[in-house]
Amino acid sequence: MVTLRHFTEGDAGALREELYSGMTEDELCRLIADWNGLDYRGRYFEMLAIMENGELAGTVSLYHHSESAVSLGPEVLPRYRRRGIGKAAMLLAMEKARERGYRLVLQQVRSGNEASIALHKSLGFETDGYGYRNKKGDEVFLFLKLLDPEQAKK
Repeated sequence: MVTLRHFTEGDAGALREELYSGMTEDELCRLIADWNGLDYRGRYFEMLAIMENGELAGTVSLYHHSESAVSLGPEVLPRYRRRGIGKAAMLLAMEKARERGYRLVLQQVRSGNEASIALHKSLGFETDGYGYRNKKGDEVFLFLKLLDPEQAKK
């Protein structure tokens, strides 16, 4: 079963092993404290642990773009991929975004990331299929999803 939760200092060791090998546990504890502050540069930001049967399987972030739009940033650890964990985590993160009052999820997906493109399509995201350049210079596709499609009909 996939769940989401906030990180704790007890996760620093696992994060160091899995994602942040170049950081000390003390640095990771400070990073976790920052994440749990729910703010990045004055905007809502939330980083959550993706848990599968009590084990850290990845991370997912929520980031405020506007009063109605949020983006989600899932990262599933390699050994947990292709098991539906990313999709389950995205569904949980979208529910969290809906509860926070967001109406739209706006995603940038690198044009070569076939797994993420397939994931977003399977979740009902729409795209115009046009490649844009992000701040890093990567070609990305924009994917959009209304969190409550009934709102669009009103």
